[in-house]
Amino acid sequence: MAQTMELNSLKEADSFFREYTSQEAILKYTTATAGFGISYLLDHDYKTVYLEAIKCLPRQLGQDGIRMLEFGCGGGMNLLHLVSVLSRNGFNVASAIGTDFSPVLIEAANKEAESYLTQGERSRVQFCVAKNETLLEDMSARLGQELSKLENSFHFIIGVNTIRYCHRAGKQLDCARDIFRLLAPGGVCVLIDMNNRFPAFRSALKNKLRGTKKQEEECYVPSLEEYTAPFQQAGFKVVRREHFCWIPHSAGRFMTAFLHAMSPGLNMIARSRAMRPLVAAKKPL
Repeated sequence: MAQTMELNSLKEADSFFREYTSQEAILKYTTATAGFGISYLLDHDYKTVYLEAIKCLPRQLGQDGIRMLEFGCGGGMNLLHLVSVLSRNGFNVASAIGTDFSPVLIEAANKEAESYLTQGERSRVQFCVAKNETLLEDMSARLGQELSKLENSFHFIIGVNTIRYCHRAGKQLDCARDIFRLLAPGGVCVLIDMNNRFPAFRSALKNKLRGTKKQEEECYVPSLEEYTAPFQQAGFKVVRREHFCWIPHSAGRFMTAFLHAMSPGLNMIARSRAMRPLVAAKKPL
């Protein structure tokens, strides 16, 4: 039985690796080709969430500059945009690291950084290959830094549309524990992912129509409570947990404008059905 489960896990990991090392993945997760919806969210909803979280950091934390990490960064557009936003808003970014299990997307992120950031910003940003479920160990190996140097060294960590894959592999607590070790006391982690109560995710609908149990399992989406639980178990204080955002990353200009106008009403009548759960967790001082 254990051997069968291990083989299934390896097959699933291989399918994800093929998906996220394809040319389609590069187009989907880099700025120029990702779509209007994600650009809008980075400038509005996500930006607001990040700035509010950073303002929760203790005043003494990051006096020499904020150290940030995005795990599961894809082609880097979220982290690069945040570095630029923080610089424009008067925050001192000492360093920003993006990690992803896909070497193809890390290569794309490095290319993106060259064209997106100023020379000064680029010198403070780096990307490396690391899996979410072995984040600390992989970062240590790839960056050539001892574990003790990385522990307690980051002030702000984000993960967007990525931790659900840890849930599918049963490794969510491993990821949360590594994030806890990476954050300095008082540091904050923000998670944004897919909501299992949102009724119209295309991948889930397709697989339900196909009717195979295996495909449905591969598209498993956790609940807000499930996203929150491993961070509580790891020792975090959860400071924010809610459903938000009705705009798909892939939305065009018209759909984005329409859903933006509809969002206040949708939040009033069906907030728990919004597209994305948001969890902000703070490491105790």
